[in-house]
Amino acid sequence: MATHAHTVLPPGWKRPKGYSNAVVLPKGRPLFVAGMVGWNEDEQIVSDDFAVQFRQALKNICACVEAAGSRVDCIGRLTIYVTDKHDYERNVKAVGQAYRELMGRHFPAMTLVEVSRLLEKGALLELEATGVVPD
Repeated sequence: MATHAHTVLPPGWKRPKGYSNAVVLPKGRPLFVAGMVGWNEDEQIVSDDFAVQFRQALKNICACVEAAGSRVDCIGRLTIYVTDKHDYERNVKAVGQAYRELMGRHFPAMTLVEVSRLLEKGALLELEATGVVPD
């Protein structure tokens, strides 16, 4: 059994850029990380800048994954909720840079959803993750 996640690409499909269509995770216990916004350990939003919030929310995901005894390459799904998809599009380069710095070249199956608002005041986005704690 593999010790790292690996991607699946149906025959004839173009390889997606920046995410995977499907991911097979290593054997392990399921790991679910709740929605994380761009706030610090004191639950204070770190900035009103989209890219800064994205970096912080992803750092929060990584911290939870590591605290559970797992690794970022064992994340199989990442869902991104944004309040304004144009904010995401305007910041895609900075978002990509933050992603590469925190996640490396691991690309889980990802979904981006635009929502009307989020629960936390000042939050521009929220990330949630699913993965495994490998055996």
